[in-house]
Amino acid sequence: MRISTKGIYGLSALVAIAHNSSTGIVSLSSIASRLNLSEGYLQQVFAALRQARLVKSVRGSQGGYELDCDPATTTVGHILRSLEGDLLVVDEDAEQKTDNAIRQCLRRNVWNVLNESINKVIEGITLADILADYRNGFDESLMYYL
Repeated sequence: MRISTKGIYGLSALVAIAHNSSTGIVSLSSIASRLNLSEGYLQQVFAALRQARLVKSVRGSQGGYELDCDPATTTVGHILRSLEGDLLVVDEDAEQKTDNAIRQCLRRNVWNVLNESINKVIEGITLADILADYRNGFDESLMYYL
């Protein structure tokens, strides 16, 4: 399993929106600038995020995006599945090329265990958890004087 740039950028963008949610609507251009990404590519990512009802768009001159989900209950698993589809360690088409008994044994003892472990981890991390860590350790608004 490999998370694509769509998943990485989508998760990053949601953290950026959640971080700026107190200021209201966040423009796509400001998200692109903050993450150093192409605005065109982010439009594709945000189409999937809107479809999953993770963000909602606001039209107009002061338009942009805002969260349409509760960060405390929105898991990384939900976000990544919305952008990537099923998160499986082994593609079942590739797995079909092995002997049936071997395939069943590997699926039961390796692939299913890995899938369950990954899902347990990503379902245990919420958008609020990531946001709290970001604000505690990486808040760009903090100024340090020597």
